[in-house]
Amino acid sequence: MPNENYQIEKQLKIIGLSDNEIAVYIAILELDRGVVSQISRKASLNRTTGYDVLNRLVTKKLISISGKEPKQEYMAESPDQLKLLIAKEFERRQIELNEAQKIIPELKSIHNVMGRPQVRFYEGIEGLKAVYEDTLTSSEPILGYATVDEMHNGLPGYFPKYYKRRAAAGIFIQAIIPKTDIGLERGTHDKEELRETAFVPFEKYEFHPEINIYDNKVMIASWREKLGIIIESAEIADAMKKIYELAWNEAKRLDVEIKQAVNISGK
Repeated sequence: MPNENYQIEKQLKIIGLSDNEIAVYIAILELDRGVVSQISRKASLNRTTGYDVLNRLVTKKLISISGKEPKQEYMAESPDQLKLLIAKEFERRQIELNEAQKIIPELKSIHNVMGRPQVRFYEGIEGLKAVYEDTLTSSEPILGYATVDEMHNGLPGYFPKYYKRRAAAGIFIQAIIPKTDIGLERGTHDKEELRETAFVPFEKYEFHPEINIYDNKVMIASWREKLGIIIESAEIADAMKKIYELAWNEAKRLDVEIKQAVNISGK
C-alpha cells in the first residue's frame, strides 16, 4: 500500500529534514502534543532516538516544549514555521521555494487542532524571541500596538536585525506607538522597514504588553512578565482585526495632532 504522506515526506526531505525528523514531525502534528514515549511510539522509534529527534525539531522551531520533567510535553508549532526553515534552505541550497511551500496547507490539515483555538506560552528571553520569530511567517500585514522603548530594553540588539528581516520578507506592519523619543526616532525608518506608524500620547496610551495581529493569530509579548503568548484562532484574530481598525482610525487622528504640536511635519 503506497504511503499517503509520500509527497509531503519528499518535500520535507528537500527542505532538509532527516527521515527520523520527518517521522516525528508528522507524528506530533497528528497528536498536537505528547510526552516523549507517546510521540516516539507513534513515529515507530525507540524512546532515546525520539528524544534526540524531538530536541532537534525544537532547535528548528517546528515544535516547542511545555512544562518540566517528568511531565514535560512537546507541542507542534503551526506548520507556518516551515516558511522560515524553507527560506533558510532556499538561501543556502537554492531549492525551489514555491514548490516546497505547497506542503504547508497539507501539513495544517494533518495538524490535529480539534477545532479549538490553540494557545502557546513561551517563557523568558528566548520565549519572547520565539513569538517575534513567528510573526515572520505572516502572509499579510501585521497590525500592532507597542511601546518601542520596552521592546528595545527587553531584547537589546534584537530588533534592528528583526526589522530588516521582516522588511526583506516583504511583511508590512501598521503600528500604533506611544510618542517617546525612541518611538519617534524609529518612525524615521518607516519607509525602509515597511511600516506605517500612528503616534498616540504616551501619558495616556503606554501599551503593556505588546500585541500583534496577523493571519489567524494574536501574538502577545509581556515585557514585565517575560512571557510570550500566541493564540491561533480565525475567529479571535478576526475580532481583534476589527477592533484594531477602530483603534487605527482614532490613532491616525491623534497622530496628526501630535505632529502638528511638535512641528515634525510627519517626519
